[in-house]
Amino acid sequence: MADESKPHVIFTYGTLKRGFPNYHLMQSLIDQNDAVFLGPHMTLHAYPLVCGAHGIPFLINLPGSGFRVTGDLYSVSTRGLVRVDELEGTRLGHYERLPVQVIHTNAPDGVVPVQADAYFAHRSFGEGLWERNGRKGMSEYTEREARGYVRREDRPKDRTFLDEVRFFLCSDAKNDSPLE
Repeated sequence: MADESKPHVIFTYGTLKRGFPNYHLMQSLIDQNDAVFLGPHMTLHAYPLVCGAHGIPFLINLPGSGFRVTGDLYSVSTRGLVRVDELEGTRLGHYERLPVQVIHTNAPDGVVPVQADAYFAHRSFGEGLWERNGRKGMSEYTEREARGYVRREDRPKDRTFLDEVRFFLCSDAKNDSPLE
């Protein structure tokens, strides 16, 4: 059992960032003293960051590919971490919370990186997302990408998250229609 008083450091790079579609969760955690914003950070190493079905951003655990990714760093209580894990579907195979090293975006050379956790695309489909996106990623999830994000309540009700990922992976990148 984790120590309730020990904070967890998490790096958010997508919809949980300040001003983005799921930030309301982080704001709620801050309001309940279950999270503290630690500032803008970036990954020490390059990782692929892509958007999948419904404009959902995914960090892919392929260190050395893609770009150094920018995002927000938070210290989160164990209770808060449970809520973020739930949003990210870690028990359902949507994302995996894995270690990542980050530095403050304005850090001088030679600064010691911070050990944090980030939510990576589940290993069962992460590499497929990278391939589906033509091995082209981005360094930051911006307002432009967020415009393509479809909230959970607005997604098809007859398919699961993983069904949507599978559909996206077998669709044509040019027009998102299923491949024959």
